[in-house]
Amino acid sequence: MVIPVNTPLLAGNELKYLTECVTTGWISSDGPFVAKFEQEFSKYCHRNFGIAVSNGSAALDIALKALEIQAGDEVIMPTFTIISPAQSVTALGATPVLVDSDPHTWNMDVKLVEAKITSRTKAIVVVHIYGIPVDMDPIIALAKKYKLKIIEDAAQLHGQTYKGKSCGSFGDISTFSFYANKNITSGEGGMVLTDDKALAERCRKLRNLCFEPNQPRFVHHEIGWNYRISNLQAALAVAQLEQIEHFLTIKRSMGNFYQQKLAFLKEKGYQLPVIQTDASQNLYWVFGIVAPSETEKEALVKHLNEQKIGTRPFFWAMHEQPVFLKKGFFQNEQHPIAEKLARCGFYIPSGLGTSQEQLEKVVYQIEKYFA
Repeated sequence: MVIPVNTPLLAGNELKYLTECVTTGWISSDGPFVAKFEQEFSKYCHRNFGIAVSNGSAALDIALKALEIQAGDEVIMPTFTIISPAQSVTALGATPVLVDSDPHTWNMDVKLVEAKITSRTKAIVVVHIYGIPVDMDPIIALAKKYKLKIIEDAAQLHGQTYKGKSCGSFGDISTFSFYANKNITSGEGGMVLTDDKALAERCRKLRNLCFEPNQPRFVHHEIGWNYRISNLQAALAVAQLEQIEHFLTIKRSMGNFYQQKLAFLKEKGYQLPVIQTDASQNLYWVFGIVAPSETEKEALVKHLNEQKIGTRPFFWAMHEQPVFLKKGFFQNEQHPIAEKLARCGFYIPSGLGTSQEQLEKVVYQIEKYFA
């Protein structure tokens, strides 16, 4: 049997709440679990307002449009991330301006951000990568200095903190994903969080096809999206949120196990995740490994896959994405740290449902490969 890179843990009230949805008939976006999830998750992240949506990419679309990012604007963001932030920026006709990675944390290198700011810059998209948050203090200082908006993509870091403050509580808007591999999941799903009431109302309108209050039902003055979340998804998410602290303990336990057992890889030129920074301890959303070369990564991954152990490559950097190069973006750009991470990085099984026996098998096969 294959050990997948991620297995969700559904051991709480998930079935109970889903059964309630079915027996009451509340399965659409109008069901009571949607509001309950919005209220409880925003409270957990110390935000005033939560707007549940269909997925994390939808959350980014809504966040950027709600902040009035438009054609001609520039938005600073990391090159090493999933495609969603850049896709959302370009869909509005704006231009993503890319920043290379910090070689230690794999996050956006905040020391490089100020040099990217121009008169057209309107916002910074901060994406917390793999378990360690971006250094937020310099980003907040730059946003104040240049009057920029901050969109905080905390999709991977439910429950993580930066200097004791919840990730997802920074900036003008924050976004989350609840995909099956996240710390809490609704299968698919997302959330927009903000402390601004007017901004929250704007996001709710954009989520729901821009239906106008106090207007005839099917008369629209603006284009939005059908990005609603269902009561079924929200019910699953509520049950997951009830277990979040237990989930975080599991994640850190897995990460600590791998750090101890795989420390020998560092002597062979491999890089393991940073254990902690001055601002936080690693949450190990995934346990990433960076090989000394692409060839060595491919050989180790091949061995693991042959032993039915799942792996997943790191993100491919935005400045090397064929779809953006075809559109004329990022011509001749080089971001060497992100390029190495993309080529040499991969992660190993660490889902919440991964058993101790499976973790030990992963370690055994990596040890066997080098033996």
